[in-house]
Amino acid sequence: MELKSLLEKMVKDGASDLHLKAGTPPILRIDGKLQILKEEPMSPDELKSIALKIMTKTQQEEFGAKKELDFAIGVAGLSRFRVNVYLQRGSVAIAMRTIPISAKSIDELNLPPVLKEMAERPRGMILTTGTTGSGKSTTLAAMIEYINENYSKNIITIEDPIEYLFRDKKSVISQREVGNDTNSYESALKHVLRQDPDIILMGEIRDVNTMDVAIKAADTGHLVLSTLHTLNASETINRILSFYPPHQQQHIRVLLATTLVGVVSLRLLPRIDGKGRVPATEVMINTPTIKEYLLDPIKTLLIPTAIEEGAMYQMHTFDQSIMNLYKSGIISYEEAIQSVTNVDEFKLKLRGIESSDTDFFNTIKGD
Repeated sequence: MELKSLLEKMVKDGASDLHLKAGTPPILRIDGKLQILKEEPMSPDELKSIALKIMTKTQQEEFGAKKELDFAIGVAGLSRFRVNVYLQRGSVAIAMRTIPISAKSIDELNLPPVLKEMAERPRGMILTTGTTGSGKSTTLAAMIEYINENYSKNIITIEDPIEYLFRDKKSVISQREVGNDTNSYESALKHVLRQDPDIILMGEIRDVNTMDVAIKAADTGHLVLSTLHTLNASETINRILSFYPPHQQQHIRVLLATTLVGVVSLRLLPRIDGKGRVPATEVMINTPTIKEYLLDPIKTLLIPTAIEEGAMYQMHTFDQSIMNLYKSGIISYEEAIQSVTNVDEFKLKLRGIESSDTDFFNTIKGD
């Protein structure tokens, strides 16, 4: 099959990823599961030819030097795709991810409504976290689009590569891609504060230098949105602190307590009706209690409990989110049990809910 035909099938079947590797038929990832297509395996020469066709001359030279490359392409009338070209066993391999033409809304993605309130904050730092493919970039795009539709802001994004394309609505959005619009991620971050931004979207916090820029920007009156590859809010705080030597960590705790708006962690779970996946979320908001816990290394261990008990601030843990998805009939019991953090506690709470429902039903029936 030609690449365009594969991409058309990818979009038609709702696949998130396409994998092309020499000696193996094309593979799609649909709802998190790999599906091998009934097509002829591709040869190394065919894959090399495909890779050269979708790369610019500059990208070809960079790939030749680095042996791997990230970039994005658009196919008219179809979609945008994030591409990674790499070598395996000496031959070219390609991984492609679908990027919808336009960002979906927070409501369309079944994300917690509190994300709208977080996006309305005039300053601070919002982090979305999760594993690769958990919806971090999609969530950030939904938040940026919400701001774009409702507020007049100057938004600057620094991405490697650019994924979602935004059209100016009430806001003005400048999207900078590493390689095309700036020489490096570090260089773009160095100059971004001189570009009069209200909001800065950093595609990813990679190291102590990017973390420093994010905290500095948030501390000087900007709203910063970015991602980290961490599983939950507690791990996110620990990861941020781990960027710094021990003698600096208390200072960073003070800055986090001052600047952090919140952390949104994501997992995608298959729907019971087979119609795609739905996000399970954990949301931590920087409430007075969370601030206190951020400042004290011992009390930091209590953050998960504060999240679980923070419903009045619209906080919730993954297990609470998964319980809600199960009770709403969106995910199966088996999926819920596989996905929760504390299986035994989840089962106990579920039995308690079922017992309460039965008692209530019997009381009504007796009346």
